[in-house]
Amino acid sequence: MHTAATPAPTPTHCPYCALQCGMNLRPTPAGGVEVVERPDFPVNRGALCGKGRTAPDVLSSRVRLTEPLVRRPGTGELAPATWEEALGTIAGALRGTRRQYGADAVGVFGGGGLTNEKAYALGKFARVALATSQIDYNGRFCMSSAAAAHQRAFGLDRGLPFPVEDIERSGCVILVGSNPAETMPPALRFFTRLRENGGKLIVVDPRRTRTADEADLHLSPRPGTDLALALGLLHLVVAEGRTDEAFIAERTTGWEEARAAAMAHWPEQVERITGVPVPQLRAAARMFCEAGSGMVLTARGPEQQSKGTDTVGAWINLCLATGRAGRPYSGYGCLTGQGNGQGGREHGQKADQLPGYRKIDDPAARKHVAEVWGIDPDSLPGPGRSAYELLDALGGGIKSLLVMGSNPVVSAPHAAHIESRLRSLDFLAVADVVLSETAALADVVLPVTQWAEETGTTTNLEGRVLLRKRALSAPEGVRSDLEVLHGLAAALGHAKGFPAEPAEVFEELRRASAGGAADYSGITYERIEAEDGVFWPCPADDHPGTPRLFLDRFATPDGRARFVAVSHRPAAEEPDAEYPLLLTTGRVASQYQSGAQTRRVDALNAAAPGPFVELHPRLAERLGVAEGDALAVTSRRGRAVAPARITGTIRADTVFMPFHWPGEGRANTLTNPALDPTSRMPEFKVCAVRVEPAH
Repeated sequence: MHTAATPAPTPTHCPYCALQCGMNLRPTPAGGVEVVERPDFPVNRGALCGKGRTAPDVLSSRVRLTEPLVRRPGTGELAPATWEEALGTIAGALRGTRRQYGADAVGVFGGGGLTNEKAYALGKFARVALATSQIDYNGRFCMSSAAAAHQRAFGLDRGLPFPVEDIERSGCVILVGSNPAETMPPALRFFTRLRENGGKLIVVDPRRTRTADEADLHLSPRPGTDLALALGLLHLVVAEGRTDEAFIAERTTGWEEARAAAMAHWPEQVERITGVPVPQLRAAARMFCEAGSGMVLTARGPEQQSKGTDTVGAWINLCLATGRAGRPYSGYGCLTGQGNGQGGREHGQKADQLPGYRKIDDPAARKHVAEVWGIDPDSLPGPGRSAYELLDALGGGIKSLLVMGSNPVVSAPHAAHIESRLRSLDFLAVADVVLSETAALADVVLPVTQWAEETGTTTNLEGRVLLRKRALSAPEGVRSDLEVLHGLAAALGHAKGFPAEPAEVFEELRRASAGGAADYSGITYERIEAEDGVFWPCPADDHPGTPRLFLDRFATPDGRARFVAVSHRPAAEEPDAEYPLLLTTGRVASQYQSGAQTRRVDALNAAAPGPFVELHPRLAERLGVAEGDALAVTSRRGRAVAPARITGTIRADTVFMPFHWPGEGRANTLTNPALDPTSRMPEFKVCAVRVEPAH
C-alpha cells in the first residue's frame, strides 16, 4: 500500500527507441523521479537498457534549457528572454517572410520523437496557421523506404503487422541490417527465445555484431548489395521448387514478372556482387523454407539506400513467394527506430500526408480533414519537399524555418552542407529540451517539456498506441510544444484551433483519423491504460484493435498482396581508385540518434565517450595504424577524424562509424544524400571513402 510518504509510481514509457518499453517513475526525495521496473508491460516485461534506466538524468536543470533564448543584434549571442519576447520574435519573423516571399518560404521540420498529439498539431500548424506546404520530419531518415514498400505490396504501412512477441513463435527469422543487441537491447530476448523454442535466426549484416553472434547463420554482404542478396535467395527458392503456389495463386498478383526478375540473379552472380558464398545462400534459403513459418525483419541497413524501397520490396517478394505473409507468426516487418517513428508519420508531419495516413493530394482526404479543421479544402497546400530536399532548400526557396525535436546538424546526410544551409537562413527557431548543435545556430530557442513532464500518446513499432503519463512538473520557464504552437498560432491570427491540452488534441486527432488507413477513432486514453495499449486500426469504441494485420486479406483494393518486379543496381556511389573503401554507419548501445540527450548523461558517456572508426586488421596493417590511432576518413563531401578500432568482425573492404557525435568525428559529414526515387530516403548506409592516418 502506498502512503502519502511513498506515492504510487507513475506508469509510462521510455523516451528513446520504438520499443517504447514500459517503465514506472517513482518520485525521489529531491523532487525528481527514478526509474523502477514495470514487469507487466508485454513488450519488455520490465527489462530496460542503460538509456532507459538513465533517462531521468536529462530531466535535470543542469543539462537542459530552462528559459527562452534570443540572439541579440549587438553581440550576436543567444541571451535569456521572456516567453512573450521569444514568441513575438518568431511570429514577427514568420509573418515577415510570408509577406515578402510567400507562404512556402516558411519551412517546418519535425521529429520522430514527438508524441502523436504534437505531430498532429505541428502538421496542422504548418498547413493552417502558416499555410505552407514545406513540412517534413527526421522520420523520413528512419523507415520511409520500408513504409513505401509496405504500401506498394500490402496497401498499408505499419512497422510490424503483428505483435513483437510473435517473433519468438516463428519458425525462422531473417534479420536484415539490424543490430537490436545495441539499438534496442530488450528486444534481443525475442530472438533468444525464438532459438530456445527451436526456431532459426539468420542475420544479414556486413559486421559480425553482438546480434549476429546469436544467429544460426550470419551472412556478411558488401554494403549496398542487400537487394541482390534477396533476389538471389528468391532465385534459389524458385529453382529448388520451394515456392508456395497455392498462396501465390490465392492471395497475390504480379508473380510472373517478379519471378522473371529474380531468375536473372543466379547464385554465382549474386556471390560476385555480395561476397556471400553460394553455399551460405543455399543454406539460408533452405533454413527459411523448411521452417513451418517465417519472418523477414528489416531495419536501417537495407532501407537507408538510394534503392531502399526496391530492396525492401525484394525481401517482401521472398515472403510472398514462400507463403510467409498474412499467416500466423509469418510476414515481413520493419523494426522502426525512433520512439514515435510510426505515429509521427501517420498524422501529418510528412510532406505528402494528412492525419490518419491520408494522402494530401487525395480530394476526399482533403475534404475530410478540412471539415475537422473548419477550413476550406482548397486552402490546404499540396505536397511539399521531402526532408533532405527541404533542408537543401534552406536559404534559397525557404527563408525561415521552425524546428521541433530534431538535430539535423548531426543527423542529416552531407551534414556540413546542411549546417551551411541552416546558417544561410534569414531566420531559424528551434524548440528543444537541450541546446543541441542545431539550436545553437538559432535566432530563437524555446525550452520545452520532456516525456516525464507531459502526457501524450506514442505508437510503437507494433502499431500499439501507448500513453505516456506526466509524472512530475517541468521547471519554471519551460512550456510544452503544444503550448508553443498554441501561442504562435494565436500570434499569427489563429486564436482557436490549437489547444494546449494533450487530451483535447487527441480527441481531435481521433476525428481527423477516422476512416483513414491509420484509424485511431476508437482509441481513448482510458482504453490505452486499461489494455496495455491499443493496436490501430481501431475504428470504433467497441472495436478490439488490430494486433495482426492481413490474416484475412491485404489492404489493397482487391485484397491481394502485390509482387513488384525489382532488379539489382549499384549504390549511387561505388569505390574507385581515389575512394577505394566503403563506409557504413550505425549506432552504439549507450548513445541514441544525434546524441543530443544521451551525450549529456555521465554514465552513457563513460560507456561510449566518442566516435571511432572500425576497420579490419588487414586494412589496419596496410595503413600502418594501431588501435586508438587517429584516422581520417574522407568522402567526396568532407573529412572526419576519429580513433581506430581494429576488429575482425567487419569486412576488410568496409569501415564503420557511429553517427552520434558532432565536430570532427561527425560521421554524417561523409554520408551521401543520394535519394531513393520513391521514399526520398538518403543513402546513409553506403558511400565511397578513403582512410589514412590523420596528420
